[in-house]
Amino acid sequence: MPTTTHRLAALTERLPARVRTGYWTRVVPVLALLAVITHIPSFLRPVWSPDEGFLATQARMLADGGVLYDTVVDRKPPLLPWLYEACFTVLGSLSLWPLRSLAIVAHLVTAILLASIARGRWGNRAGAAAGALYLLLSIGLSPEDTQAATFEVFMLPAMVAAFRYAERRRWLAAGIAVALCSLTKQTGGAVMLPVLWMLFQDSRRRGVRWMPALFKIWFGFALPIALVAVILTKPKGFLFWVVTGSGDYASFGGAWVQMAGRALGNSAILLGAGLGLVLPLGQRLWLKYRHRPLPAAGEERGSTADLWVWLLSSVVAVSVGFHFFGHYYLQLMPPLVLLGVGAVSTSAIRWKPVMIYSTAAATAFWVLAVAWPGERLDRTTEVATAVAAQTTPKDTVLVWGMHPELYWLADRRPATRYLTAGFLTNFSGGKDGSQNVGEKYSVTDAWQTFDAELLANGLPEIVVDDSGPAPYQPFLVPRIENLLDTHYEMVGVFTDTVVYRLKR
Repeated sequence: MPTTTHRLAALTERLPARVRTGYWTRVVPVLALLAVITHIPSFLRPVWSPDEGFLATQARMLADGGVLYDTVVDRKPPLLPWLYEACFTVLGSLSLWPLRSLAIVAHLVTAILLASIARGRWGNRAGAAAGALYLLLSIGLSPEDTQAATFEVFMLPAMVAAFRYAERRRWLAAGIAVALCSLTKQTGGAVMLPVLWMLFQDSRRRGVRWMPALFKIWFGFALPIALVAVILTKPKGFLFWVVTGSGDYASFGGAWVQMAGRALGNSAILLGAGLGLVLPLGQRLWLKYRHRPLPAAGEERGSTADLWVWLLSSVVAVSVGFHFFGHYYLQLMPPLVLLGVGAVSTSAIRWKPVMIYSTAAATAFWVLAVAWPGERLDRTTEVATAVAAQTTPKDTVLVWGMHPELYWLADRRPATRYLTAGFLTNFSGGKDGSQNVGEKYSVTDAWQTFDAELLANGLPEIVVDDSGPAPYQPFLVPRIENLLDTHYEMVGVFTDTVVYRLKR
């Protein structure tokens, strides 16, 4: 009769070799610790960005019985709003620490998946380096873009998983992962391009039929989206808000100098943060271009064409809408890390300078996050405190601006489903020009819906004019100007934010 020891030995022998060697039991704890350290600053502020404020306010509305894409609207897919809502339901809505914790988990999962891809291509050291370098690079932008629990952070695990599944010819799983990525943020669907590239390259090399695999990819992609659209939301509202209703918002819309400046600025910041990877990659490309023999430490294993396709698709995704916000650039990091790791692994370049530079750069960005100025947050908190003091939980509030975190910080219900002035004017925080901004550029039927909501629910007790010098100031939007002149009186001024209260 076999003893317990014999049975455990037999079970161990059945485990994959990568588990038996203890590689992951050594690497994962180190990556987990690094993920926590790099993102500790995220817990130092109640809210980092308007996106977090929007999601938090939206989640409260959903928890109070709101219906997504009907009485609660956004131009984003539903997975992250639902995650916020679930956290608020279980743990309360007074703090974002549960979401920040889950964001760290998302970064860790992304790092582990990248480590798995790199390990399979270039060995154990490359795998561990890829995971660590991603976590160091993940804070290599403005802290408002890297420490917030927003769409790109939660999109990355599914995006990297889609690539990993395609690399292993698990086409159905790859399609599902692309769908989950797209249901977190639309631009995540760009990873479909490298998935299809790998499919056709695989069919060409192996001489197998590609149609069955293509069917699996598209079936895996379409099924989750169809389920979300038909079962969990109203299909028409889902299609409009996620796909067809953002044409004007995602158009060029003027202010091209500002957009070009933001694109170049954020690209330069990311380049500086990832220079330890970019330089080896550039050296390798230069040597190939010059047709010189590579100073290889060993023979190159495998092509990186699929990684370049992935990076190119991510560049296109970042450029969609011409906003070029810093957090968009998070999508570039996984393919960039793998390309850099591959360049170091297949050349005579040493790992030590790469790791030293990346650690130093990450330390600088970490210190920047800890010391990040909070004037805007302080003012928003001051306004929110004043709003809360002049209202009751039963009162509604209208914030005329682009900072919906005011609703969440004040813990007051929005008077309308449109949480920012952008829905009613087509203004975007990334396009500060006045072109295509105004009442006539609003979302279809938005003003009719806005008027109907105020008629049905009563005028909001407080209106916060947070427009500042933006091209949607009340005097430029007759309906808002008339609303304020007819029904409200000024009760407070906070720098360029004005608070109005309903006349009695």
